[in-house]
Amino acid sequence: MPHEGNLLQAAVVFLFAAVLAVPLAKRLQLGAVLGYLFAGVIIGPSVLGLIGNPQSVAQFSELGVVLLLFIIGLELSPKRLWVMRKAVFGVGLAQVLLTGVVMGAVALWLFGQSWNSAIVLGLGLALSSTAFGLQSLAERKELNQPHGRLAFAILLFQDIAAIPLIAMVPLLAGSDHPTTEAQGLQHVLQILGSIAVVIIGGRYLLRPVFRIVAKTGLREVSTATALLVVIGTAWLMELVGVSMALGAFLAGLLLADSEYRHELESQIEPFKGLLLGLFFISVGMGANLSLLLSTPLVVIGLTLLLIGLKLPLLYAVGRMVGDLNRESALRLGVVLAAGGEFAFVVFKIGRDQGLFEPQLYDVLVLTITLSMAVTPLLLLVCPKLFKPKAKPVEVPEEYRAIESDAPRVVIAGMGRMGQIVARILRAQNISFIALDTSVETIELTRSFGGMPVFYGDPQRPEILHAAKVDQAEFFVIAMDDPEINIKTAELVRNLYPHMKIIARARNRQHVHRLVDLDASPVRETFYSSLEMSRRTLVGLGLSQAQADARINRFKTHDQQVLAAQHAVYDDAAKVMQTAQEARAELARLFEMDRLDEESSDKL
Repeated sequence: MPHEGNLLQAAVVFLFAAVLAVPLAKRLQLGAVLGYLFAGVIIGPSVLGLIGNPQSVAQFSELGVVLLLFIIGLELSPKRLWVMRKAVFGVGLAQVLLTGVVMGAVALWLFGQSWNSAIVLGLGLALSSTAFGLQSLAERKELNQPHGRLAFAILLFQDIAAIPLIAMVPLLAGSDHPTTEAQGLQHVLQILGSIAVVIIGGRYLLRPVFRIVAKTGLREVSTATALLVVIGTAWLMELVGVSMALGAFLAGLLLADSEYRHELESQIEPFKGLLLGLFFISVGMGANLSLLLSTPLVVIGLTLLLIGLKLPLLYAVGRMVGDLNRESALRLGVVLAAGGEFAFVVFKIGRDQGLFEPQLYDVLVLTITLSMAVTPLLLLVCPKLFKPKAKPVEVPEEYRAIESDAPRVVIAGMGRMGQIVARILRAQNISFIALDTSVETIELTRSFGGMPVFYGDPQRPEILHAAKVDQAEFFVIAMDDPEINIKTAELVRNLYPHMKIIARARNRQHVHRLVDLDASPVRETFYSSLEMSRRTLVGLGLSQAQADARINRFKTHDQQVLAAQHAVYDDAAKVMQTAQEARAELARLFEMDRLDEESSDKL
């Protein structure tokens, strides 16, 4: 970049890269994280060189991780954290120690590192990326799943463990300025004092401050206050040598029970998203591609070794200590197998203290970056390894043996809608037979008075024949899956051309497809929505008669529109046009009804 001090130019570069790369990565189902990484590599010094000094934005971009941990803290509470103590301090400690020992042993014996370097390497590589892990889980909506909750607990412990590890590196390096006992005690007191300030301030000071700010009614002041709390806490913690992210998490945790929690979250969220993206971009910018090109086998081999060692260890921890099943444990391993951002800090201090050669440091940084890039790809592969295997259904023989004397109605599907139809028919003493593929549903239905419900797939011709569909007058399709309903209607229409079919439809498109099969569709939520609307209108002041008239008007009008749209339902533009015209027409009809009512009242 010609003028690196030009913030506007830098901002344009970052935003342009993100806008191009991230949607492309999402389109390829690679995830936003990999898109940000790729964008960083492209604009970094290794490719286009639009940003010559990646370190210039590294510290600023770390605010993304800070804001992420603050929001996570907001979503927790001290009570919930206490409930998670076993997972955080039990499973988290087990993971760090086990992975650290194994990684350290490999560095010591396989790569000939000194014992102090091996300790730092082992524990540094044991740490995973909080930002990458949590963002990947959030993208896939897996944060609340068993492996997601355990991953969060482990990452939280890793953030805590990073503090003593960073403090330990100079001691292991045998620094020329060893810390005296008095200095060490002073540092500990500083940390405890800062944490006490955050706790007391969060408990007794922040709420009155937010209350005063809320009374101003100025949203920008409220946003500034929220950012001040987060960044101020992070800065205070950094001053005493504590992780900024951990400090922000603590601040969020203290405000989790506050009445301003949702307001804070909504104000911080946009900044979090942008700055977290900037963090991922800065990681990509820091990748030394020239090193990858000069020694590809070394870098790729180390990346695979890192993931190949760490993933099985995480799997073992998840299975043995975290009580996860095989699939969840594997997902945990994949999410946390990469190196973490704290490893950059630890290894940088190790390099500065003479524990590592500068070249080894560059290799480690590139290895960790590549491991982060591989993680989204592994997450794509993971679900394919655990495709749900169809368990053989044990169906009692009495459910399979379809017995019926010429039913007038055959019902396919005994879910919410099918059961109501069956109850009404039975009350009317109308003979029917019902088919379902769920043993549990059949058991439940039969327990309420021996309904004639049998196990059978209505998409199989032999099942339809056994159910004597050819002797029935109506075939009612009430299954949950709209595509199965359509296929069933198609099969019944082909086998029994004169059959009267009434089918459940999910939406207007399904209605049109069923009409093409000469079936009578019933929209599953249409009539309940009409009743909800009628009650709402009455509650808003309309009389019962007026509300009924409006609902009947809408029902008639909608049916007319639906019939008109059937001719063009494959053309999205024409459907949209007819919908817009219909809205205007309905408003006109409602206004005419209102005027007629007013005229009648005057007479």
